[in-house]
Amino acid sequence: MKMAKRDTDEGNLLVLAVLASLVGLGAGLTGGLFRMSLQWADRERNALIEWAHGQSWLGVAVIVGGAATATCIAAFLVRRLVPTAAGSGIPHIEGVLKGGLTPAPLLLVPVKFVGGVLAIGSGLALGREGPSVQMAVSLAHWVGQTFRRTQADCLVLMAGAGGAGLATAFNAPLAGAIFVLEELVGRFDPRIAVVALGASASAISVARLLLGDATAFVLPDVTAGGMVVKPFYILLGLFTGGLAIFYNRSLLASVAAIERLGWQPETRAFVIGASVGALAWFAPDLVGGGDQITQRTLNGAEVILMLPLLFLLRLALGAASYSAGTPGGLLAPILVLGAQAGLFFGLACRLLFPSIEIDPEAFAAVAMTAFFAGVVRAPVTGIALVTEMTGSATLLLPMVAASFTAMVVPTWVGNPPIYDSLGRRAARSNPSPTPQ
Repeated sequence: MKMAKRDTDEGNLLVLAVLASLVGLGAGLTGGLFRMSLQWADRERNALIEWAHGQSWLGVAVIVGGAATATCIAAFLVRRLVPTAAGSGIPHIEGVLKGGLTPAPLLLVPVKFVGGVLAIGSGLALGREGPSVQMAVSLAHWVGQTFRRTQADCLVLMAGAGGAGLATAFNAPLAGAIFVLEELVGRFDPRIAVVALGASASAISVARLLLGDATAFVLPDVTAGGMVVKPFYILLGLFTGGLAIFYNRSLLASVAAIERLGWQPETRAFVIGASVGALAWFAPDLVGGGDQITQRTLNGAEVILMLPLLFLLRLALGAASYSAGTPGGLLAPILVLGAQAGLFFGLACRLLFPSIEIDPEAFAAVAMTAFFAGVVRAPVTGIALVTEMTGSATLLLPMVAASFTAMVVPTWVGNPPIYDSLGRRAARSNPSPTPQ
């Protein structure tokens, strides 16, 4: 009997592994095309803004009205077709995997795709990873049902697909698989690990055919520094941990405040889109997902006195953007804020301690992982993600140290991880199309 059961389990795992590869192919194709569409949208938005600056008030109307209209359409698609497509979708996925929520229909894929391109392409400070993850999970649910798998098998496929979606969004296969175990399910399960690795590997294979295999960011030639610099990374973690609390509370307060206005989702999205369009007219480099801001920060191309202002502007823009109720994630904007906070901290330390060899760009990279750990409370995912996105493991030890202290601060004061807070908030307000 035991031998028969083991054979059955092994056969079932083999089927899941094959289906995981199939799901990964779909996730890689969908996520890759989504990234390409966002890159196209960014280029077109910048070209339109450049044209509009030569058109006086007509140009202002085109940029502001275009952003408002695109954001409004994205919110309309979500509300009328698939309300669970709002926001990042990761809290909804976690609710599904824990057995409390119903999986989203396959219709979510085109709604999330089109809505995400409209919203992020118009300049909202939202990440591509949320849509990529939720679209992959929706595809996995459809594949599981098509091949008549049990509910337990479907959940395993969906969990693994979430990792494939994140891997495709950031070209980070290992981080995608870790994200599944550390964040989506919160435990180590051999079956989920196998499916997550298989799905991420096949997804990356397809995505790299479309996008190439270059890392997301180019990290300058930095060093971690000697033993005298190590305590500064501990302090950096404490600093980013405090900022993580500020970020989490600001995001939740912004969503609540905008909802209290009582506007229809389309009206809310229109006003927020118009505001983002106005900002794009004056400062086009500050809007959008923010990869170019992160790269500029990693290069150290920012002035220390401007960094606090830039941080606050991006934080406010991200909170307002998430309140619009359109598709879009949090992780890419979090990486922007982490890099800005780290560069500021590194530059300040170099000014205060000129006799110590401090590399501010190294602090920017380390703070990306620390801020991620403080906000999301998934430190291993953050470390793997930034390491893969930069293609460098030089700062691995400082990342571990800073992530450790960055998690201590919010945990000690009882500030929950952002996805937990958003999930509980969505459960209280269900069935409202609040971002999830």
